[in-house]
Amino acid sequence: MVDKAMNMGDRSNTAPTTSAILSARNLSKSFGGVHAVNNVSLDVAPGSITGLIGPNGAGKTTLFQLLSCFLQPDQGEVLFDGSPIHTLQPYQIAQQGLVRTFQVARALSRLSVMENMLLATQHQTGESFWNVWLRSRQVAQQEREQRDRAFELLEMVGLAAKANDYAGALSGGQRKLLEMARALMVRPKLILLDEPAAGVNPTLINQICEHIVNWNRQGMTFLIIEHNMDVIMSLCDRVWVMAEGRNLADGNPAEIQSNTQVLEAYLGQ
Repeated sequence: MVDKAMNMGDRSNTAPTTSAILSARNLSKSFGGVHAVNNVSLDVAPGSITGLIGPNGAGKTTLFQLLSCFLQPDQGEVLFDGSPIHTLQPYQIAQQGLVRTFQVARALSRLSVMENMLLATQHQTGESFWNVWLRSRQVAQQEREQRDRAFELLEMVGLAAKANDYAGALSGGQRKLLEMARALMVRPKLILLDEPAAGVNPTLINQICEHIVNWNRQGMTFLIIEHNMDVIMSLCDRVWVMAEGRNLADGNPAEIQSNTQVLEAYLGQ
């Protein structure tokens, strides 16, 4: 599925030795007495591609919601760049450099691909009513710069020719590429990818994997939920495994593939 050249041993930046850029510490979240996440901890090293796997119902999606502040934990904490973020709103952590995508890619269907990209820009001078009149030249310059950056990113993911098309006309795989490119508009430090290969044809899966590897080489950090084991095992430096809402195992891909607890819980062997 993924070219051998993408394997972690072939990438220029191997697992870093510095402290975690994202940490979950003893996170728990219950719904109606059911423990969806139960005392879970996790670390993501800066510059890494880290995977999160587990069988259906393991609690992965709930953990992602907690890490991205779409849910608040019943107990525990989330640290990003050494600071607690679990009490913040999603837009606040996005401003700090942590963004996420979704299993079903989200796009405003009746806006163009370019307009979807430009929606991600932050801290624009033109956001102030008076600046539109008093700093019109600066506003126009920033808009040109953001449009140029958006087009460059669309070109990178192969969507430049569709910049003026409605986002609703894109295929599911193309929407995932759009969502990933839009996430890069905010120049994030860490991207949480929620099943980037789900519902995508093999050709686009390979393209998505190539983009992840290339962006990682440029310094981007990733945490990925994914059911496609070829994708996880070929991309990731480290893999965390959940089962029944708890930590089950963590290690490099080779260790996870040979872990008997993982084989029993995840693969049913």
